[in-house]
Amino acid sequence: MLSEGHMKIQIGAWQIRSYEARDLDALLEHANNRKVSMHLREAFPYPYTHADARHWLQLALSQRDVETHFAIAKRRELIGGIGFQPQEDVYRKSAEIGYWLAEPYWGQGIATVAVRAMTEYAFRHFDLARLYANVFEGNPASERVLEKVGYVYEGTMRQAVFKENRLRDQKIYAILRADFANARRPDE
Repeated sequence: MLSEGHMKIQIGAWQIRSYEARDLDALLEHANNRKVSMHLREAFPYPYTHADARHWLQLALSQRDVETHFAIAKRRELIGGIGFQPQEDVYRKSAEIGYWLAEPYWGQGIATVAVRAMTEYAFRHFDLARLYANVFEGNPASERVLEKVGYVYEGTMRQAVFKENRLRDQKIYAILRADFANARRPDE
């Protein structure tokens, strides 16, 4: 098991870091929000219970060989999550990136800097050619985050998602290692 605090990336006033056991209360507080869960897979349920938070932290703290799921934190408090899932077989040069942020922190640019930092981390530490994100219909804020980082809209999978008792489209955004390496950063 990786020790707590193994990875940390400072992103302005926030950080991306390894999950810690003390994240339980903040995870429960911030994840139990329908406005957050409605754009995520059902593995991120609503309502988000104490058991759900404990289960997720057990998984996150038990990442052994490869740590790919992290907390987004303000000082010492978890305010979201970000990570990527390396794919297998013929897709082994790709990884799916995902993220969420507590509602009080929306609109502050945190998701954009976090996705940029995680994209850089994934390309730097893993033999990946491509990162991609699936965005459910009705989540234009997430689309803007990805576009600001340089992800490109690749297409829509029509009625690919069944969430909250209705079918929804899913958009796919991706960035290639070469495109990210050559992208001009807004602060340059």
